[in-house]
Amino acid sequence: MFTRRFLPAATAGLAVIPAFAREASAQGSFSAFLDGVRTEARRGGVSAATLTRALSGLQANDRVLELDRRQAEFTQTWPQYRDARLSQTRIDAGRRAFAENRTLLDAIQARFRVSSRVVVAIWGLETNFGGFTGNFNVVEALATLAWEGRRAAFFRAELMAALRILDAGNVSVERMRGSYAGAMGHPQFMPTSFERLAVDFDGDGRRDIWDSRADALASISNYLARSGSGWRDGEIWGFEVLLPQGFDTSIADHRQMRAMAEWARMNVTRASGGGLPSSPGDWAIVIPGLSRGDTQAFMVGQNFMQIRRYNPSNFYATAVGLLSDRVA
Repeated sequence: MFTRRFLPAATAGLAVIPAFAREASAQGSFSAFLDGVRTEARRGGVSAATLTRALSGLQANDRVLELDRRQAEFTQTWPQYRDARLSQTRIDAGRRAFAENRTLLDAIQARFRVSSRVVVAIWGLETNFGGFTGNFNVVEALATLAWEGRRAAFFRAELMAALRILDAGNVSVERMRGSYAGAMGHPQFMPTSFERLAVDFDGDGRRDIWDSRADALASISNYLARSGSGWRDGEIWGFEVLLPQGFDTSIADHRQMRAMAEWARMNVTRASGGGLPSSPGDWAIVIPGLSRGDTQAFMVGQNFMQIRRYNPSNFYATAVGLLSDRVA
């Protein structure tokens, strides 16, 4: 991937500097920013040796800034998003991944009581079952975003966490690669999530979400088990439903949960046929593409909400649920 660095001041007049680079430079020099990071990290207990390895030679990466500024608005429709992530190629790869790792997945499910199918589906959507985990230097990416200032406090906290992870010996500086925003390894954990929820499932003394499949998949499971209200063992994430004519779509919202019997009284039915199951607890209806006129609807429960904690998007959580139904 082509990455252009900021030009030295002596040559700045010879090329057009991106607007976001000019804005960031107003925050102060990147080297001065790194000096402050070193001071703060040393106060926090990070060793000088780790800081030398992690921070030496870093430069503000304007490819990172470009990608961060490009997030703006989500432009895909629900059918486009769904079909891209539920391709037959991905489903087939998911089935292979599930079968090849069945013994490991069963052991992880036994410990954390989280559906192994959902764990595999998240793995598939995040990194194509470990096929691509990102090629950005995580420390450099986070330092760039913290220095740039748009979300300085958030990314500075993530940067400090990344330095602590390195200092603990979980991964080398060279191997700590990830997305432009600092998401790492097979699960694409941010560093603070790693600190809270990554696990050493293979027992080698390191929490290695980059090269240990056991640690990576168990960490996804632990995330779902320990976030929010926790995972409901044995309960499905949801299923597709058909809505009656004239249904009030303003109540199709993941935050508006009701008893299944109440939805049944509104004549909501399963898309696969028949009435709604007599499942306990509260359930919600979501229509992922409602804002763009798509009407595909789903009944979703607590475990859907747990998937949303991994990524707070109904598109994402629904796609994970649908892929989980197909991989096993």
